[in-house]
Amino acid sequence: MAISGCRNISDLRRAALRRLPAPIFHFIDGGAEDETGLRRSTTAFEDVQLLPRYLVDVGAVDLRTRLLGRTFALPLVLSPTGLNRLFHPAGELAVARAAADEGLLYSLSTMGTASIEAVAAASAGPKMFQVYVFKDRGLTQEHVERAKAAGYHALCLTVDTPMSGNRERDALYGLTIPPRLTLRALAAFALRPRWVFDHLTAPKLTLANVAHRAGDAAGEGAGVAAYVNRQFDRSLTWDDAAWLAKLWGGPLVIKGLLAPDDARRALDCGATAVMVSSHGGRQLDGVPAPLDCLKAMRDEVGDRLELILDGGVRRGTHILKALAAGANACSIGRAYLYGLAAGGEAGVRHALGLLRSELERDMVLTGCRSLADLGPHCLAGGPLPTALSAPALSAAS
Repeated sequence: MAISGCRNISDLRRAALRRLPAPIFHFIDGGAEDETGLRRSTTAFEDVQLLPRYLVDVGAVDLRTRLLGRTFALPLVLSPTGLNRLFHPAGELAVARAAADEGLLYSLSTMGTASIEAVAAASAGPKMFQVYVFKDRGLTQEHVERAKAAGYHALCLTVDTPMSGNRERDALYGLTIPPRLTLRALAAFALRPRWVFDHLTAPKLTLANVAHRAGDAAGEGAGVAAYVNRQFDRSLTWDDAAWLAKLWGGPLVIKGLLAPDDARRALDCGATAVMVSSHGGRQLDGVPAPLDCLKAMRDEVGDRLELILDGGVRRGTHILKALAAGANACSIGRAYLYGLAAGGEAGVRHALGLLRSELERDMVLTGCRSLADLGPHCLAGGPLPTALSAPALSAAS
């Protein structure tokens, strides 16, 4: 299927499946263990219904939003995702350029295959750097200083990765980083000769932001999971988050929180925003969907903290429901990676264009002229169904 024939994110997923070898596709697509958290991230939106208002003048709809001190064209952030050159040779550079052209915030992962400086040179658009706290704190501090020097607008601290999740699909399909044509994976790669050609003729795959200091995980053959377990600091605390907020001195997003009282702690340590996230269902399985946690988190922090819903967003209606339930914006990862895998930069642009057009249409059909018109009154039955409200989260908090 040509990119232009993809009518939605699910179509882009199918196009990515046809282009990528099975181990690579399932690295994008999979989650932890039984993948209940992965599935719930998206199915949670089915439990929330929109309540439209009609006879409203919606001749012009304004999709702009204010986030992290800046105005963006859509209430949408491109979440940090690692190893993008596995999916297309243009990797992170293609995603950053597409985001800039759409007027959106692009987030570069520490585990990216393009450097902080290369992404800054490729895109003049607003950028956020996603940082991990390493056992080698000097490497973390270096990342912050490099992001400052390269003109990144915001910093994103990911806190839900004290060790790698148990991603059984990776083992099932024989994924290695870098990909190796082992006997087990040979058939899967042989079925995708175009991907193999692109991979073999592209520059060597490296974790561009860490290889020089902490060892090149891609070159060691030990795999990303082993690298995470060896290098990321499990002793990370709120004191470290406060240290990072002071070191950065600009907008700080803490990514990976689900418990309401953790959002309050994020506010206390100097965060500007929280990315309400279960890491795409790739870390701890059996957790609630980010949407399930949104109302309780908003009740906890009021308007003092911006909330970005990260997880399961595949439709414009998903964005609409999240905003009505209390989010300031949504972020996407798999949605744009499917586009990248299916068609490079053009595929990312198509994914963003689909979500833009869906959101605009859904705003019109809901009777909302701007994002300021959205609120609990746009949801049938109130802010969220009872099953998703704060009492169900008491054990998690």
